[in-house]
Amino acid sequence: MKTTNYNWIYTIIIAIFGFMVVAGCSEEDDPVPITDDDPKTEEPGPEEPGDEEGDLFYQLIRIENLAVDGSVDPNAPPEAPRAAFFFSLEDSTLRSELYQKTNKWDLAFGNIYNSFLSGNNGDDKDNYGYGANGVGGICILEQNFDDVTAIPPPEKFQTGRDEIGTDDLGFFGSGIGWYLYDFGGDIKGDGSYEKAHVAYALADTRTIIIRTAKGNFAKIKMISCYKDAFTPEEWFRNTPHMYFTFEYVLVPAGSTEFETRS
Repeated sequence: MKTTNYNWIYTIIIAIFGFMVVAGCSEEDDPVPITDDDPKTEEPGPEEPGDEEGDLFYQLIRIENLAVDGSVDPNAPPEAPRAAFFFSLEDSTLRSELYQKTNKWDLAFGNIYNSFLSGNNGDDKDNYGYGANGVGGICILEQNFDDVTAIPPPEKFQTGRDEIGTDDLGFFGSGIGWYLYDFGGDIKGDGSYEKAHVAYALADTRTIIIRTAKGNFAKIKMISCYKDAFTPEEWFRNTPHMYFTFEYVLVPAGSTEFETRS
């Protein structure tokens, strides 16, 4: 399990993020779009085993502008911690914190501006779902989403919290991540004021793999965390954030490959 000290990030990068915008289908099948109006929250019921077949298996699912109400006092300073929020890949539903200790979510968004991702694992004391019966995990591959077909072996999955976020190719990197933080605007941008402090989703070269809380598998392409802005030329320091857009394919437990079916 990876452990990372984020204290220095909170004292440096969060002060900067207070003035910035943080970002932050090439499948043959058209994605099933789910916009920010679709995710709903429900009261948690008893935990359930995974289904033999789910409605969302073998489809390319697109989630656009996924956001929560902020969970931070609007008068709080920029460095104020943000509560994690949770998403079920198995029914494309945003879960409230009431679901944290259940197996009804698969992907957590936590840490700095909710930009660090993790799975749902009840055995890891460092996981948001600790104490429940989730068997999830997360890993990241340096491959294009369409090129990822094989499901990684169990030892590749990490089970802690806030495992995958900033990439070492940018500032304040924490390993292989899903986005690059361009501090000065001269790594991916043109060096202008508007392009400084922008985060770039590495959609073409990074793929997230999730083992869900119930043991199914999903591959995820993180596309953007800017509202209604899905390509790098649309991302500027003042573009509204954090609105996560991503695509994924879900396959059942026991699968060895990712595939889509019409």
